[in-house]
Amino acid sequence: MIDPPRWPSDSLEADRLRAIAVFRMQRLQESLEGYALAVDEQREVVAEFLRATADLRRADEESLVEILTDKRHLRAFRYLSGPPISEDDLKTLAEAQSLAPSRLQAEPEALARVVKVVLGCIDRRRFPWIAEGREPSGAERDAAVLASACLMACQRAQTDRRKLGRERLEGATRQCLAAAGFQRAPGRNIALLSDAPGVGEFCGECSCAGRRADFVVGLWDGRHMLIECKDSNSLVNSIKRLNNDTAAKAVFWIRTFGERAVVPAAVISGVFYLGSLERAQRDGLTLWWGHDMDRLVEWLRSVRSTG
Repeated sequence: MIDPPRWPSDSLEADRLRAIAVFRMQRLQESLEGYALAVDEQREVVAEFLRATADLRRADEESLVEILTDKRHLRAFRYLSGPPISEDDLKTLAEAQSLAPSRLQAEPEALARVVKVVLGCIDRRRFPWIAEGREPSGAERDAAVLASACLMACQRAQTDRRKLGRERLEGATRQCLAAAGFQRAPGRNIALLSDAPGVGEFCGECSCAGRRADFVVGLWDGRHMLIECKDSNSLVNSIKRLNNDTAAKAVFWIRTFGERAVVPAAVISGVFYLGSLERAQRDGLTLWWGHDMDRLVEWLRSVRSTG
């Protein structure tokens, strides 16, 4: 068996700096047009919501039952508070099992609690006329619509960035596996390694002994590589994604399946601490960089040549 690589600190540092340079380039080349379009889209939604609620002066639960059956309006409603309330927080604060429009329509008591929570936290800077019990001026309404739309568009942009980074790594990993000769197999729940893809196969997004892996690969020598794709946009975020999540899974999988049976790995991009990378390797995690996937293909081929 060919052991997976453990990169020396100088190699990790060189790749870490290169990954940060790639991150900067991608972020600076990001189109501003997408954000501008998102702001315009959300402006229409917020303006519709204000018209439907008479500028929030008709925002009791009875009036909102029909309005909030529109998911776009429900999201705009969450953003009335200052600061906006996340979907998970709102469910907890309002003791609502779900914010699905159909559930709120069927459970008027839950809807009443949702309305009470949001209106109790309404942003008085954006909506000063509510506290003063009057109609807004045209300028106040326009300012509130634009400010709310920008908040919503910013959150959407951050979500899209995280999704894009993950999808980019997952796509590159699939291409590498195909280039190394692996065939895609259906996803499945893996309780024992006998449930995993066979030699020369891989599947995506599986549960392995109760822990999620982005890819499970049947290596040519009989071992299985369990791969997580992690994109980090900050040093602090990298600790959570790499050490607290992925490396912790590596420790669990090695303990569950055996050190000689599995190769826990991470395909990573973005911003990381050198110490976090070194610690992840000590925990048994094999690191591959999104900016140099050829090394992964080469290692997989070397395993095949001796399998």
